[in-house]
Amino acid sequence: MKAGDQGRAEALDGAGLHVGIVRARFNDAITRRLADACLAELAALGVAGRHVRVVDVPGALEVPIALHALAERDEFDALVALGCVIRGETYHFELVANESGAGVSRVALDHGVPVANAILTVENEAQAWARADDKGRDAARVAVEMARLLDDLL
Repeated sequence: MKAGDQGRAEALDGAGLHVGIVRARFNDAITRRLADACLAELAALGVAGRHVRVVDVPGALEVPIALHALAERDEFDALVALGCVIRGETYHFELVANESGAGVSRVALDHGVPVANAILTVENEAQAWARADDKGRDAARVAVEMARLLDDLL
């Protein structure tokens, strides 16, 4: 966390918020770590466990359609996308990274619900492990902060 972010993080209050999480199972151990960090941070911010729904999908390309389905339910104040795409030797990395990112953004814009995008796009597994905890926590903070911001703006 950057020095300027400390005050905002302490002020975040997730009490009463409902959060949906979509986790890609591809690179399962890493995405479980992301989810664990995200769930722990949501709890620390006051989001009740009974107000969190976690949905698992096969991979990053399936994350947006599950986010869309959750957004259609109109019961979540924020959504979180969790996944891990590791660069390989083919163009497939770019396709998955770009399309999953675009889909996540589209869900947020089409439904007016904040979506914290924590789909890691990394060069190798070591980079993914190095980022998993921080990105999981960051996603929880972004979800809460943006849900509160939209409450204030709308």
